[in-house]
Amino acid sequence: MVVRVATVAFEGIEARPVDVQVMISNGSVVFNVVGLGDKAVAESRERVRSALVASGLSLPAKRITVNLAPADLPKEGSHYDLPIALGVMVAMGALPSDALEGFTVLGELALDGAIAPVSGVLPAAVAASARGMGLICPAECGPEAAWASEDMAVIAPRNLIQIANHFRGTQVLSRPRPAVKAFSGDPLDLRDIKGQESAKRALEIAAAGGHNLLFNGPPGAGKSMLAARLPSILPPLAPGELLEVSMIHSVAGNLAGGQLTDRRPFRAPHHSASMAALVGGGPHAKPGEASLAHHGVLFLDELPEFQAPALDALRQPLESGEIAISRANRRCTYPARFQLIAAMNPCRCGLANEPGHRCQKGAPQRCAQLYQNRISGPFLDRIDLHLEVPAIRASDLILPPPVEGSAEAAARVAQARDIQRARYRALGHDAVACNAMATAAIIEQTIRLDDSGSKLIREASERLRLSARGFHRVLKLARTIADLQGAPDVLRAHLAEALSYRPLADRTSAAA
Repeated sequence: MVVRVATVAFEGIEARPVDVQVMISNGSVVFNVVGLGDKAVAESRERVRSALVASGLSLPAKRITVNLAPADLPKEGSHYDLPIALGVMVAMGALPSDALEGFTVLGELALDGAIAPVSGVLPAAVAASARGMGLICPAECGPEAAWASEDMAVIAPRNLIQIANHFRGTQVLSRPRPAVKAFSGDPLDLRDIKGQESAKRALEIAAAGGHNLLFNGPPGAGKSMLAARLPSILPPLAPGELLEVSMIHSVAGNLAGGQLTDRRPFRAPHHSASMAALVGGGPHAKPGEASLAHHGVLFLDELPEFQAPALDALRQPLESGEIAISRANRRCTYPARFQLIAAMNPCRCGLANEPGHRCQKGAPQRCAQLYQNRISGPFLDRIDLHLEVPAIRASDLILPPPVEGSAEAAARVAQARDIQRARYRALGHDAVACNAMATAAIIEQTIRLDDSGSKLIREASERLRLSARGFHRVLKLARTIADLQGAPDVLRAHLAEALSYRPLADRTSAAA
């Protein structure tokens, strides 16, 4: 008799169904696992054997064959331990033959029979709910699985003995409850930053429209402090966004205790991060920092110090909102709709724009140009706001704290986001949540420029030599500025402010 147990294999955040087939037959004593599994799957034989012995069961002196179907789909990870063990227990008669019908199973086994947590439980639970099935998972992952559906049966045992007693009726395992992550510590607030009113204004515009932002200024100007406080003025995740973000972090194994949160992700990788760390990859095609920042913020401090190929690898996801990772035997796609916030010094020494400073490389302009040339033009063209952040002065530091903080800015940002969401929903684009996500065709439908505005954008495009991408990004930025003011139309003043955030090199060449 062949026993079948349902489990999943992961391709990105998609959980594909896998059928674990177990058969015990007469013949030489051997335990085989076939079906294109990796090293972790091959080692599951010893974990299953030891866990069953520790639970009071011993494998029969027969031939045990386990097939993971479909056989041409690569199987990776240790979550196949539990479905294999339960399939063997059913084949041995230790569990009722119909006990596992209607359940998707995943979990890793310890040698003493305990069930260890695994990654990817939330995508597996969502896929099981879509197929009308329940889920059996480790106890620590139970709160994570409970978020998939209120009506889905979830069994979260701590060891093999508990699940055996549950199906025999001698012990009842209650359904786990969804868990919410609690944050401790003092929240970051814009009120902590004294001065830098222009930078705060640019940060609020970026938050309102989901635009990418680059701070350029000397060390100690507060660039990192400003970027770290951007999540405090962003609206919380919508239910659909929360599910997408949590599924990515579940596959990456970042949901401690199965706890979810509606706070937007904030990822700040070190400048030594490789291309695979930023965009994803590696032997198992894991999500990178760009995908982990989905619907959140990706902060790149010391931007020119990042490897040039790693930065250029972000150009495609900045446009498409997803990352496709291709390997010889598989291809998976991860969502990557993130908001890029970057910070950099004007030159290597950081004081190129300071009056009276003499650079060791000669003219400060030459030092700054050499340093900024580490970043490619196409990458910079994808950044909507470029802002020069001046050095903070002692006269600013002795001032009292600002009257407005993150709460006031967050209220204006939320109001602007509501305006944008209603506008695009009326046009039939429900998936567009902010101006930065709108395509060129959509943004042109929402903007009607008067004669003075048309003349300004025409002259500025010629002087700044705007690319087609840069032209539409200026329009999106002007649309956001108008939304912050509650203006129904984009006026000349909105375009002028949007053009003031173009790269300094463009504005300098235009003035010349």
